[in-house]
Amino acid sequence: MSPKLLFWVPALLRILLIFAGAALLGYFFGPVYGLVAGMLAACAMVLLQLAYLWQLSDWLDRPESGRLPDGWGAWTEIFSRLYKLRREDENNRAELTEWLARFRQAMSLLPDGVVIMDDVLFMEWCNPVAEKHLGLSNERDKGMRVTNLIRSPHFIDYLILGRYEQPLTLSLRERKLIVHIIPFENRRQILVTHDITETERIEMMRRDFIANASHELRTPLTVINGFLEIALGQPDMDRETRCAHLKLMAEQGQRMQNLVEDMLSLTRLESVEYPLRPEPVRMGSLLEGVRKEGEALSSGRHEITLELDGPDIRGSAEELRSAFGNLVSNAVRYTPDGGQIWISWKASAAGPCFSVRDTGIGIRPEHISRLTERFYRVDKGRSRETRGTGLGLAIVKHVLLRHGAQLHIESRPEVGSTFTVCFPPQLAVEQEASALSV
Repeated sequence: MSPKLLFWVPALLRILLIFAGAALLGYFFGPVYGLVAGMLAACAMVLLQLAYLWQLSDWLDRPESGRLPDGWGAWTEIFSRLYKLRREDENNRAELTEWLARFRQAMSLLPDGVVIMDDVLFMEWCNPVAEKHLGLSNERDKGMRVTNLIRSPHFIDYLILGRYEQPLTLSLRERKLIVHIIPFENRRQILVTHDITETERIEMMRRDFIANASHELRTPLTVINGFLEIALGQPDMDRETRCAHLKLMAEQGQRMQNLVEDMLSLTRLESVEYPLRPEPVRMGSLLEGVRKEGEALSSGRHEITLELDGPDIRGSAEELRSAFGNLVSNAVRYTPDGGQIWISWKASAAGPCFSVRDTGIGIRPEHISRLTERFYRVDKGRSRETRGTGLGLAIVKHVLLRHGAQLHIESRPEVGSTFTVCFPPQLAVEQEASALSV
């Protein structure tokens, strides 16, 4: 039997029973008694229905406040269905709440910013990345118009015009963002922001590196090709001139070789395929070798002093020799003849420290923060005179990063510079440090 028949058949039977009872009373006691009994039974039935309707109305106003009554007659089926619908609704709500929590958790873990807006651009929700990208607050700004929160003319024009086929590139809060608007349902839109600041920085570094490397290689190649053309055009060139040309070509060839070697060193230091394999490094012999290399480069033009009062450490001897050698060679190149250079290796509370101090030409403060950039030169003309590649301090920076060390630079123009490298204390090898001055 269908639910509708189950609802109507009992009600009709009760009405028929009332009429039958009234007829029987009228037959035995007279029509007045039968009519009064029927009216009383009908009134009682109506009052019962009104009572159930009042209970239903009260429950509909506050469905969470209490449990539905069991009911009587057709009301049993009605209350049973309502109770079942309420349980299903509660289950659906719990499931939707769980899915919404999962959705928001997933959106919160995305690397991109997500803002959910309605059809008139009022913010409904945003994830933490969007708060960071756009300066929003999910608690403070909820229900506010996005165009009033993000004060960028390009962004406002993009939202108002509604041409969302192409993304918007936006510079905001010292970040470069790509903004997408995605229609969502009929009355909602999703704003997605993707941060390309680091990508742009890396791309700019790549372009600058290629341009600078090409420029650095072009100069010696131009010199070599020029002398080769002269030699081909003048086969009877005198021996003295030819030797002078060959000497200059050899110098430019050596310059190119140094540049290529430095670029290969940088590539190796940055590659994940060459992880650091620490081993005990005897700092005394390593720094003695660095001092001798500095003296060979100086050719007696400077007084170079080495002071050792620190422990051996764990690291890559080859990489440390390269980093320390670059710092010492820079001190030699940029210190006038007759100047002094002090090399020291000391233990400190912060960890072992290496330093190179000179009485050179010094560096102006505005240049110090950029010294470790590739091909950055304070004085390009002087750098070429000293035959530097412009990659030495970049190599130093990457070697120190691999060892967890920090570089500190202090310098005063026409007074001198001090480059200090501090290593983490845990790299020190426990031993009795010996002091030695050379």
